[in-house]
Amino acid sequence: MTRRVALMGNPNVGKSTIFNGLTRLRQHTGNWAGVTVSCAVGQFSYGGQDFSAVDLPGIYSFDTRSAEEELTKDFILNEDYDFLLVVCDATCLERGLYLLSQAAGLLEHREEAGPMPQAVLCVNLCDEAEKKGIRIDFKALERSLGIPVTPCCGRTAKGLLTLKKLLASLAASCPCACASCSLGSPYRRLPSAFSPKDLAAQAVTYTKEHYRKREERLDRILTGPFTGTAVMVLLLLGIFWLTITGANYPSSMLWDLFFSLEPRLAETALSIGLPQWFIDMAVFGVYRVVAWIVSVMLPPMAIFFPLFTLLEDLGYLPRAAFNMDGAFHKCSACGKQCLTMAMGLGCNAAGVVGCRIIDSPRERLIAILTNSLMPCNGRFPLLLTMIALLGAGGGVWAGLPMENPVLSSLLTALVLTLFILAAILATLGASFLLSRTLLKGVPSSFTLELPPYRRPQPGKVIVRSIFDRTLFVLGRAVAVAAPAGLVIWLLANLTVGGESLLMHIAGFLDPLGTLMGLDGIILMAFILGFPANEIVLPIILMAYLQSGVLAPMDDKTAILSLLSANGWTVKTTVCMAVFSLFHWPCSTTCLTIKKETGSLKWTAVSILLPTGIGVLLCILVNLVF
Repeated sequence: MTRRVALMGNPNVGKSTIFNGLTRLRQHTGNWAGVTVSCAVGQFSYGGQDFSAVDLPGIYSFDTRSAEEELTKDFILNEDYDFLLVVCDATCLERGLYLLSQAAGLLEHREEAGPMPQAVLCVNLCDEAEKKGIRIDFKALERSLGIPVTPCCGRTAKGLLTLKKLLASLAASCPCACASCSLGSPYRRLPSAFSPKDLAAQAVTYTKEHYRKREERLDRILTGPFTGTAVMVLLLLGIFWLTITGANYPSSMLWDLFFSLEPRLAETALSIGLPQWFIDMAVFGVYRVVAWIVSVMLPPMAIFFPLFTLLEDLGYLPRAAFNMDGAFHKCSACGKQCLTMAMGLGCNAAGVVGCRIIDSPRERLIAILTNSLMPCNGRFPLLLTMIALLGAGGGVWAGLPMENPVLSSLLTALVLTLFILAAILATLGASFLLSRTLLKGVPSSFTLELPPYRRPQPGKVIVRSIFDRTLFVLGRAVAVAAPAGLVIWLLANLTVGGESLLMHIAGFLDPLGTLMGLDGIILMAFILGFPANEIVLPIILMAYLQSGVLAPMDDKTAILSLLSANGWTVKTTVCMAVFSLFHWPCSTTCLTIKKETGSLKWTAVSILLPTGIGVLLCILVNLVF
């Protein structure tokens, strides 16, 4: 018989860490009908007992103001489960006990529905409590509550074995593992009414009077009106610099590996009798596009996502949201949108899914529609190339010693940071415009907890960011890159009237491109780059060279010569950088927006909004230069 365990607790108490420690890799995502919130579901065994665990969303109360609270309340009242494992923070026990008291009231309504589940209190983060001089009398707490209470430290797995033993013992002592019969169990059901406050006062003692002094000093810096913004910009600059510098070497290695395999694949295909047109299409069309995207996209993501996850684990991201809350409030939007914007820097599709943390449907929709104004990781290579070309062409970096690689990468990161700041301003402006037109309304209030600063665990950060984010995003990019490679090859090699379909499309788009300071080939490349932004520049080079296949060119000087020969100037490069920053979201993001909003209308708005901004800015730059 498999016993079902429901994990419940406040946000940032380490509930999911305990869930991961119990189930390890035996878990999957579960979706409940009628809600947009997902829950992790996993299995574990101990002492001959099998368990199925459900990681419910973190909530502060059961007021049902959000989808997370509604789901958790519905689960507690109506689902079948044997144990309710309530996880609380040892450094803030009173708040966890308050949620436990609310759960006790809900459990009273289950009496007619069937056996009462056995409640278990897991006090997590005991190591942090010890450092701060907070001592908890667990035995006194257990006597007062009448339910099992067990200390734990999920990050180091200390206490997890004891928790498993406790659950197995309770399951073995009762045929249904419920509090109502509890044969042989010393525990009774949770009292329906008790003071959280009184229990915490009885069970908790403080040995350090100023245990939060250092955190308060840090908060004054990280959330100050001026220092908070300065730290945000410096962190952004540092992340971009590390990403740009660190991605060069692995990207070059992957490039050499994949493109050394290309002629071997062609020779092998020819040796088994495949026709030349098929070899060209499959190897120099599909394979080359996929290899290009993986070698360019994987290394920056493998650096950026761990750095982003590191800030998340440190507890900095909620403080960034706190800093941005005032600006978003003035735009009648939600400060939590800052977090979804940060997710969008890695992948806009991930940022759109992350908008679920915003309770207000109106503000959630604003965050979804404006997320693609933040350049995702796929646009970085194109932006970086334009920045490098501006320097090589005697632009904004004229006269600087660009032969210094450290200075070059630092200046590149600085200009990229300025682009990101422009994207943030555009997001605020678009949010203001939407809140005054299509999505009118008053900004809602929300609870934003500033979690304690925690020492990150580099091993877990790397594993989680690579498997949960990097490979997930890369897999989706490759899935759309393969058919895109086929389409690009066909357009470049099928001719009408002696000219390729690619050039016919470019000629049709040329008037609009010229108005924007670009040309028809550039606009066509952006359209064909809809599956993945990494292939925009290769398509442009392929069209200029009229080679019929994507042309790998590593030499920036050779690229500049080719672009100059086709009419590029500094103005063209600036307009190209602007349109790289503001244009339609990729195909994966569009599909995600359609899924999250359930509306083709709002998906169309999410495409038209950034594209309109980009077109207007490019026309303005073209007229001013």
